[in-house]
Amino acid sequence: MLNDCSGKIALVTGAATGIGRSCAEALAKAGASVVLTDVDETRLQDAVAAISAEGGKARALVQDVTSEDTWASVIDNIRAEEGGLNILVNNAGIAVASSIVEMSLEDFRRQNAVNVEGVFLGTKYAIPLMAETGPSSIINISSIAGLVGASGLSGYCASKGAVRLFSKATAMECADGGLNIRANSVHPGIIDTEIWTKEISAITESNPEMMSDGANSIDIQAFSAATVPGGRPGQPEEIAQGVVFLASDAASYVNGTELVIDHGQTAR
Repeated sequence: MLNDCSGKIALVTGAATGIGRSCAEALAKAGASVVLTDVDETRLQDAVAAISAEGGKARALVQDVTSEDTWASVIDNIRAEEGGLNILVNNAGIAVASSIVEMSLEDFRRQNAVNVEGVFLGTKYAIPLMAETGPSSIINISSIAGLVGASGLSGYCASKGAVRLFSKATAMECADGGLNIRANSVHPGIIDTEIWTKEISAITESNPEMMSDGANSIDIQAFSAATVPGGRPGQPEEIAQGVVFLASDAASYVNGTELVIDHGQTAR
């Protein structure tokens, strides 16, 4: 079966909601045993319950991806319980919208701690277990903001650009070391998730027509109509299908590259 992940063991960070949850659900449907992690324990358990209700195999671990000790513990736990790891989806991330001159150093560092250091730590601790397990795939969720600049998102762009090049360097290092571990980055465009309404709505301060009536949040439909060819936002499930492909043996020769899923937004 195309994009079959049967018998594979997967770890997805930031899996309580949005793209992370959709990735976990899609990997489980493709046959993988999935470990979901997040700081939001309540919604994390909801995600596991939903996967289990559909006949998938999943369990949850509470994790702050910025903690090195927790990363070591999570990987040790997977080694003991699952006995290996084939798929790592470094999805956990935050977005802080602010102009360069107004962004605090604290916010810049916090964003990089989650978006960059979390990816580094996950990769660092997963590689030894993946090398023991067999053919494996590291999938780092970046963004089109890691390919092109965006006003008001300089810190986010910096972090997601770092994820892109870190993924390439990981691919080269694993290949040069004789490890059967691929590494690629995924670059979503405008996807209808909470990150837009909760974290980066400040980018519309100069474009009030993109705000929801009576609310301090982005009207995702209006924003997509103004920026995306075809005018519609993507859905988390559409990103998840790309992740399943990269996780599967169907992508066995895909290494060190970017999968852009943005409905042509960066093709202009």
